[in-house]
Amino acid sequence: MADPQLILVVDDEPSYRDALSVALQREGFAVDTAADGIEALERFEASRPALVLLDVMLPRMSGVDVCREIRTTSRTPIIMVTAKNAEIDAVVGLEVGADDYVTKPFRLRELIARVRAALRRVPVEGEDGVERADSLEVGDVVLDAARHEVFVRGEQVALPLKEFDLLEILLANAGRVLTRDTLIDRIWGPNYYGDTKTLDVHIKRLRSKVEEDPAHPTRILTVRGVGYRYERPRA
Repeated sequence: MADPQLILVVDDEPSYRDALSVALQREGFAVDTAADGIEALERFEASRPALVLLDVMLPRMSGVDVCREIRTTSRTPIIMVTAKNAEIDAVVGLEVGADDYVTKPFRLRELIARVRAALRRVPVEGEDGVERADSLEVGDVVLDAARHEVFVRGEQVALPLKEFDLLEILLANAGRVLTRDTLIDRIWGPNYYGDTKTLDVHIKRLRSKVEEDPAHPTRILTVRGVGYRYERPRA
């Protein structure tokens, strides 16, 4: 029998930590916990969990900063936990690479469903069904998948993992309209339970890095009511 998947629960409130630990263990997961941001990074490095449940408001180091630090080296799914109606926390978390978010108080059944969905979306290297070229070049944007590098007008641009994946799919399908459902399915998986605004947040961030004038995009175009298209440069 395979070992149970390990979930790292990061929350400074013991009641939430304990409740989540019990609920996850009942569902067959192993659980590790941390009470602050610094401890979260230490436990992440030590235990290498399959998924991180990460509260935004943490002592010593914020959940957003923890997420940002993890994303420099790992694609491990991260679900942010925010205060009720704290939309700004959710948006910032998504911008730095979180896969999903839930708000307190949450229903344990819904949270478990989101955990399972996030774990199903993790691709096995070489088995995600997505064809990937080693290098893509459209106009003055060059993406090197093997090196995880992007160059815009000759200058290297750092992209978080989700933005990189989104740009890769847009470039690979330059000139074609990709529906919102297609993009969400390819980046976050067919069982994504999160807000569809997640895609818009990532598109906005990506435009800020590849467009000459992000307020008036000429590369990543919105096709109203359908999705997005990466515009090929005119000859």
